[in-house]
Amino acid sequence: MLKQPAMLRALLIQVAFVVPTIALAQEPTAAGGAAPAAEGAGHADQHVDWSHWTAGNEINNRDSLQRGARNFVAYCSGCHSLKYSRYSRVGQDLSIPDEQLEQFIVPPGESKNGYMLTTLSTADGEAWFGKAPPDLSLIARAKGTDYVFRFLKTFYADPNSPTGVNNLALPGTAMPHVLSDLQGVNAGVFREVEVPAHGDVPASTKAEFVRFERYAPGKLSEAQYDEVVRDIVNFLDYVGEPAKARRISIGVWVVLFLFAFSGIAYLLKQEYWKDVK
Repeated sequence: MLKQPAMLRALLIQVAFVVPTIALAQEPTAAGGAAPAAEGAGHADQHVDWSHWTAGNEINNRDSLQRGARNFVAYCSGCHSLKYSRYSRVGQDLSIPDEQLEQFIVPPGESKNGYMLTTLSTADGEAWFGKAPPDLSLIARAKGTDYVFRFLKTFYADPNSPTGVNNLALPGTAMPHVLSDLQGVNAGVFREVEVPAHGDVPASTKAEFVRFERYAPGKLSEAQYDEVVRDIVNFLDYVGEPAKARRISIGVWVVLFLFAFSGIAYLLKQEYWKDVK
């Protein structure tokens, strides 16, 4: 069953800008009252290989899909559309009762038979972010669930960015960290590494990511935030192919049938060829 009312759509864009700004204004907690370490935090020389983090979502987990739908509407739909999905189809596929669909998923004034479109216009998106936020209907199929998971987990504070944050999975992203009130704000720790000369290209240095350090804590623990991200990724995986769970379940039976038929075909072949020398 779905829990907690969704955030007011009108506040989503304000949160996108205000939360990272407030978090960046806070100083790291002083010694003796240190903030909890972010994922990958450790010794100064410990390198965090974030590029191998995996989503581990389960497309057959209906509870996760329901939570993901609720959280997408609460945190993402203010800017991003799912233009190939209808609210009613989502409710039907995820077994969301109509009253909960109207309360948690369908925006006020919208029909449950309508498409999941954002109220943010293209012009406003370009004016506020430099480019219109993309439709996310096929993002999980195009980029993969692991990419979306890493993207939502690798925001870090960057005062040189217009939104105050940057991202390891998508450097220079125009998207604010809209989940920063849940995750908190991390600082990215980098080190300079030498790049040897190659042909006509002279030697140089580049910044290499080492680990995250917590600037400001969020409302959730690391494990709880991972679950929120995984649920959103799971929902986007479903949106990219609503029949995926059914396809996988049917595929198991098809493979079992082929195994059984292969056995029958082998026995039949033995029977036909038993007198052939």
